[in-house]
Amino acid sequence: MQWHAQFAWLGDGVASDVLIEADGERITRVAAGVPAPPDADRLPGLTLPGLADAHSHAFHRALRSRAQAHGGWRGEAVEAKHAGWRGEAMGAKHGGTFWTWREQMYKLADRLDPASYRALATAVFAEMALAGISCVGEFHYLHHGPGGVPYDEPNAMGEALIAAASDAGIRITLLDACYLSGGIGKPLKGPQLRFGDGSAGNWARRVDSLYEETDKAGRLHARVGAAIHSVRAVPREQMRAVASWAKEHRAPLHVHLSEQPAENEACLDAYGMTPTRLLAESGALGALTTAVHATHLTEEDIGLLGTTMTGVCMCPTTERDLADGIGRARDLADAGSPIFLGSDQHAVIDLFEEARAVELNERLRTRVRGHWTAGELLAAATSNGHYGLGWPEAGRLEPGAYADLVTVALDSVRTAGSGPDHAAEAAVFAATAADVRHVVVSGRQIVHDGRHLLIDDVPAALAAAVTAVTDHGAQRSRGRAG
Repeated sequence: MQWHAQFAWLGDGVASDVLIEADGERITRVAAGVPAPPDADRLPGLTLPGLADAHSHAFHRALRSRAQAHGGWRGEAVEAKHAGWRGEAMGAKHGGTFWTWREQMYKLADRLDPASYRALATAVFAEMALAGISCVGEFHYLHHGPGGVPYDEPNAMGEALIAAASDAGIRITLLDACYLSGGIGKPLKGPQLRFGDGSAGNWARRVDSLYEETDKAGRLHARVGAAIHSVRAVPREQMRAVASWAKEHRAPLHVHLSEQPAENEACLDAYGMTPTRLLAESGALGALTTAVHATHLTEEDIGLLGTTMTGVCMCPTTERDLADGIGRARDLADAGSPIFLGSDQHAVIDLFEEARAVELNERLRTRVRGHWTAGELLAAATSNGHYGLGWPEAGRLEPGAYADLVTVALDSVRTAGSGPDHAAEAAVFAATAADVRHVVVSGRQIVHDGRHLLIDDVPAALAAAVTAVTDHGAQRSRGRAG
């Protein structure tokens, strides 16, 4: 297989007339300044390595536009249901906070089953492919049936996600999350019961089965990792078991960290330390660990993450949609933490927007420009993210790497006139997901000229899958009530 890129970002800059050859899933040759062979596929525009979405909750996509301020699920008034959180009553009065948004998410989670989850995730992962994403880290905690009753196949929901990634043509790291409590010292209740395994030991036995089945079945597009949902959801005495499982399997370990000040306050009250310090003392930090969000940190927290080389996944479009705040990405990177990117709850799916938001948020926070180069931000979206998902052999255009190619148009209304000298800057600071023209994943073309080759009509698939778990479910409930 041969592709000839008009321009390609090779990690240290943009080159012209780049010939990329592959044998099966892997790149075998990359050469710049080479005339196009007659049988090579032409890639006009800027070709990048495949993008890695390092933090996703696929089912949250169904909340897009449905859980905004001054309107909740199907327009009902948003109410605060966890009145102990500081500032929540004010947030509910003025349109909502993270905590009131969470109530809408719980309602959605209670409507999903393996079949509807697979349909929704397939459409979401196809939307990702259209945006240039070749690998997703799915932070998975919706494990069991209503009331927490396990399915006959205990990993039915995780299997649905792995199948959905295959259906959409992308790779996946299923980050199976341990979720045991509804808050520090509080039991799971309501829809949360679907998340829990009772103990870290039970969680590990279930994940062992998924890990072994994935390996035995030869699912080359899928790997299994671990997650501690948060210090709110996993008691201190159980965290070490999850971290030990990840270390034993040399698997990535992800954790939501300090997304909200209320989480920090609750942790300080319960344990006398910050969430970062608690994770450090539980053996959960390290080069294979990714802290997601890491928004509200102390200087000591930043030092702990940096010195342990713990990665940090920034999700700027979610963090601003949920009014979380602005994290200190540059300080974290300077301390030693590699930065990754995720679309999280999918307010939008656009890693170019996530990348530029890392820089633009820093400008808002500091009122100074120029914290990140375009190359650094492209690395966050490609090689860094793949490493954080346990695919270190992906995210680069070089021999031996996965043959993942994403070509961005340089002649759209957003990117026209940039020229080769500023092509990387055009991709980061001007392009959107709509500018992605061609996508190759593991040597297989998935998107051609902006059209998904495996899913005939991605917007229709999204509309059908979202309706099935939102409006249709509400109508069915009203029908029973009538």
